[in-house]
Amino acid sequence: MVDDEVKIAELRAIVESIRDRVRAQYPGTSALADSDGVEPIRVPVSDLMPIVHARDAAQAKMASIGSVNPRAGGVFNAAVQKVKRLIARSLNWMVRDQIVFNRGALACVEATVESLNDLNRAIQSLASQIDGRLQQDRHAIATRVAPLEARTQELAGAVGQLAAQWNRAQSELAQRDAELRAKAAARDRERDRERDVAIARIADDLRRAVDQYEARALAQEKSYADLANAQHGEFSQMMRVQHGEFGHSLDLVGQSLQTRLDQDLRRIKLEFEGLIHNELRVVRQRGVAAVSIAPLAPQAPMDYQAFSDRFRGSEEHVRENQRFYAGRFQGNVLDLGCGHGEFLEVMRDRGVQARGIDQSAESVACCRTKGLDVEQADLFAYLEGLPDKSLDGIFSSQVVEHLGVNQVPLMIRLCAAKLRSGGLLAIETPNPACLAIFATHFYLDPTHVRPVPSPLVAFYMEESGLGGIEVVERFPAVESFPELKDLPEGVRDKFFGGLDYVIFGRKL
Repeated sequence: MVDDEVKIAELRAIVESIRDRVRAQYPGTSALADSDGVEPIRVPVSDLMPIVHARDAAQAKMASIGSVNPRAGGVFNAAVQKVKRLIARSLNWMVRDQIVFNRGALACVEATVESLNDLNRAIQSLASQIDGRLQQDRHAIATRVAPLEARTQELAGAVGQLAAQWNRAQSELAQRDAELRAKAAARDRERDRERDVAIARIADDLRRAVDQYEARALAQEKSYADLANAQHGEFSQMMRVQHGEFGHSLDLVGQSLQTRLDQDLRRIKLEFEGLIHNELRVVRQRGVAAVSIAPLAPQAPMDYQAFSDRFRGSEEHVRENQRFYAGRFQGNVLDLGCGHGEFLEVMRDRGVQARGIDQSAESVACCRTKGLDVEQADLFAYLEGLPDKSLDGIFSSQVVEHLGVNQVPLMIRLCAAKLRSGGLLAIETPNPACLAIFATHFYLDPTHVRPVPSPLVAFYMEESGLGGIEVVERFPAVESFPELKDLPEGVRDKFFGGLDYVIFGRKL
């Protein structure tokens, strides 16, 4: 029975699927119902009348090609008609191909109309066949369903009997459940009484055990407290030592990172300035003529060595001031205007290879007595004779103020050419931004030509390919002239700063 119901359901699903596909393919089918209440398949055919009318109109138009419209009777109209016919016959050769094409087109249209008629007839035939087949399938399904419906009624009666038996069984079970519940309640009450007695006995035992445990815990806590007090001092001391070591290590790491960061920033700054200099160098220095070297200022008719000894200060004082540069130079270093060689001595103490030049024979002899590598030479001739990029550093102290206007940029340009990439040039000179220098030291030396402001020297350095420019003022005027302390701090810092300044620049 179950197999029959499954097969009937499958047949109905197949029929409905076929019907849905037919309706989807021919949505305009009529809705007339057959004798079983099922809609038969009606397929609408294509309406060919518009094509037929268009074909007839085309045939009529083609038939009129070459004909002449008739006119009323008369001699004149007859002559006109003859002329029209003559013209029409003379133009037949022009429209002959068009007539042939038109006939072919009409033949194609007629063949299309016939094909569409055949297609309509085939569709109607197919719809009739499908409808007949559906009628047969419905009849077969109805024949199979009738016995199944009878069987369904028999099963409905049997289900009613089973429902009555189920109701009786439920009432019996309810009575049995009430009895069992009453017995379970009596057992639960008895069990609760037994459980309360056992819980009271266990509580007494547990209370005695807790008292014993608390006594032991107090004794152990006292012993642990004594041990902790003994070890706390040692632990605290160990933690302080470890904390100090960790803090020291952290400081060392921080200092290392800061040093590396500063080095990287300086390197990047130098590279960036070098790039800018290389781009602007062609524009700014293109067409610059060779600068003529003006002669050095004439020496005053005096003993310059004695003058230097009196007003320059002791060698120990000068050497102590030159230690300011000890950590800035390394490699192969040249001192322009080395004097008594205090800078060279500082470099030697640091293990740096350094040599110097000076125009004074007395200064050169003094340096050689100290074992220093010094030559007597003109600084321009000496620099021009050196190979390019052969020095790591050049130092010049109290020299540029003795040079002419054109000699200062020429000296800086020569120094830049002789430095390797990253090489350092340091120039120390009186600071014209400090007014006190003009009232005391600058004009005390008659060989001074003119003071050189630090912005001008920085400009010459940048034009010559040096970067990382740094200006440091030295020897505050207030230390030499305590009277300046009475001035406002802003005025003192602005007009009475360092008596000298040193400017640093690195080869890009």
